[in-house]
Amino acid sequence: VMQRADENRRFGARTIVFVDEIHRFNRAQQDAFLPFVEKGAIILIGATTENPSFEVNGALLSRCKVFVLKALDEKAIKGILKRALTDPRGFGKETVHLAEEDLTFLARLSNGDARSALATLEMVVLNGERKPDGIHVSRELIEQCTGKKALLYDKTGEEHYNLISALHKSMRNSDPDAAVYWLARMLEAGEDPLYIARRVVRFASEDVGLADSRGLEIAVAAYQACHFLGMPECSVNLTHAVIYLSMAPKSNAMELAYNEAKEDAREHLNEPVPLQIRNAPTRLMGELGYGKGYQYAHDTKEKMAAMQCLPDGLKDRSYYHPTEQGLEARYKERLRQIKDWKKQHGM
Repeated sequence: VMQRADENRRFGARTIVFVDEIHRFNRAQQDAFLPFVEKGAIILIGATTENPSFEVNGALLSRCKVFVLKALDEKAIKGILKRALTDPRGFGKETVHLAEEDLTFLARLSNGDARSALATLEMVVLNGERKPDGIHVSRELIEQCTGKKALLYDKTGEEHYNLISALHKSMRNSDPDAAVYWLARMLEAGEDPLYIARRVVRFASEDVGLADSRGLEIAVAAYQACHFLGMPECSVNLTHAVIYLSMAPKSNAMELAYNEAKEDAREHLNEPVPLQIRNAPTRLMGELGYGKGYQYAHDTKEKMAAMQCLPDGLKDRSYYHPTEQGLEARYKERLRQIKDWKKQHGM
């Protein structure tokens, strides 16, 4: 194929080579495309369900443009299903009675896959109850055909917020069993795992914080796993993070610190930056005193300088109040030592 493409190029013809599942070619096989791509003998189009950054040769990837194909959203899937019910190529020649909420349920079950949605629609219509006025498809029939119960859940309504609240508060109350149950309720009802993962990342700093900083690492790793894998595989990654954070020591010192600082930032918008910590990139700024008195902490034995960093109007303010929970007890002692040293040296 490459040889024929190269010969055709001499006559001004370019060849399109489409390779499905290109990640199944090993590195050496992928390298075989490279010279023909470079000289323009072929236009290479590779399709893969894997991350091309890991599965496609860097040299080949750098000569390609990457298009990310995302799963269809619920609205798009419903549009496809409605077309299939009205188009003569689908069930347009039949009269199918399917409630709007049941169509939404079918769309959610597809998890963004139009082919899966159409296959499920075909299955439920073919098994529907035939009456003189057409084919009737009930919720019970859909549940029997798909093996999925329609859980009470509206991803944009009250129940959506009730369940995410239940998950958050169960983790905060160190109840891993309840947390995993609410997680399963949301995932099995079709909730976007990335939405849950984002809330778990927030929880890691809001309710655990420095009591166990490893929690944030695990939460972010779970988000990445959800992005790479999708459902249903990523359910175990979210369970990993949810159980870890439920069992972790709790501290809300991060949230309180920011909220206190936020109030001061809003009330004292015009507080000037102290001269000693201002940047002085020009000679004029230096002459005006920018950076004067700055002490480079790394030049000191203690790696600290007795230097005011807050504005004058807020110089005695304290925002971070560590708890005794988990590792934060160590940070509390360290903060006490820092403040004692600065007080001894005139701050």
